Amino acid sequence: MEKRIGSVLILLRDKKISPQVNSIISSHSPIIIGRQGLPVQNSDSAIISLVLEGTTDQIGSLTGQLGRLSGVEVKSVVLKIRDNDEKH
Repeated sequence: MEKRIGSVLILLRDKKISPQVNSIISSHSPIIIGRQGLPVQNSDSAIISLVLEGTTDQIGSLTGQLGRLSGVEVKSVVLKIRDNDEKH
């Protein structure tokens, strides 16, 4: 299966869910290139953004598990990686 580059934005409506979110993210660490977490000011919410490289199945597994958690919203963008020898 072809690899893809993806970006995932995760909104935690309550920071108490963060241990479960972190556990899911850690279990998918082989496809994670970068991660950034930010608190939402004047709120008990937080945002996590991920940059990924993996198959659509791997990325879907991560976003699917996160999306099933109550109090978590997930949005993703996935792009196909071009072959080096493909003309632009």
